[in-house]
Amino acid sequence: MAINIYDSANQIEREIRQLPEFLALVEAFDKVKNETDSYKLFKEFQQLQQTLQQKQMQGEEFSDEDAKNAQELAEKVQSSDLINDLMTKEQTFSVIIGDLNQIIMKPIQELYQD
Repeated sequence: MAINIYDSANQIEREIRQLPEFLALVEAFDKVKNETDSYKLFKEFQQLQQTLQQKQMQGEEFSDEDAKNAQELAEKVQSSDLINDLMTKEQTFSVIIGDLNQIIMKPIQELYQD
């Protein structure tokens, strides 16, 4: 019997879409999208995160202005109940993805263990 690992991966993808944790994440994101100010703030926060990650990957130091912008934006984000709820739901979902990653990577980990 031939095993098609891509079929298994596609099945997992379909099952993920049905998980209560994923559905809660979708609902939380829809709420953010439907509130213009929250969505704008969320997109601004995402953009800043991407910019800082790119700087970090390129070995650039964060400027004082970067730190100030990040602090100010983080304070705004923390004051938004909708965005906080979205981030909480995202963290919950990330635990599942982390668990799946550990399961998938187990053969590699076992291979390199002494």
